[in-house]
Amino acid sequence: MLKNKLHGETVLGKPSKAVVSSIKRSLKQLEKEIDNLEVKLLLLVKEAHQDVLTRLKTIPGIGNKTALMLVVLTDGFKRFNSGGELCSYAGLTPIIRKSGSSVNGRSRISKIGNQKLRNLLFMCSFNACKYNKACRAIYERIVAKGKSKKLALIAVCNKLLKQAFAIAKSGLIYDDGYRSVLVRN
Repeated sequence: MLKNKLHGETVLGKPSKAVVSSIKRSLKQLEKEIDNLEVKLLLLVKEAHQDVLTRLKTIPGIGNKTALMLVVLTDGFKRFNSGGELCSYAGLTPIIRKSGSSVNGRSRISKIGNQKLRNLLFMCSFNACKYNKACRAIYERIVAKGKSKKLALIAVCNKLLKQAFAIAKSGLIYDDGYRSVLVRN
């Protein structure tokens, strides 16, 4: 908000120097406060969930802030029993709008869930498409079918979230070459 005010003042012709300097001081103070809170949050999360935080950072496409927010928003993944529950919590699950023969709407994501988590994962999906083999494969497969790139990115968000859940619950670090093998007797 302060950045918008500052931009508005500078664009509107002759800005008042007192107003501009006041906005800059307020912005600087706010940024300092945000930095202090982020440091405190990181220390608190490291105390309780250091191992999960470290393992989440091994997933290509998930950085420090994303890993931190995943742990905070999911309470260390303790609130969920499956990856599907977590995807539903984030509002990334598809919802079908259909009723008899009269209503036949397009399928969309539900968006009933944590918007911050959804936005965070969407931004991470761009990097995941570049550096995470499993996410890249899903993205390319969906785009090759003729679906929209945005839909493919939502599928990548789902994949990232399920990978994060698996890493957090299993106690293992991310392994790009890992494949689950079904053993039949």
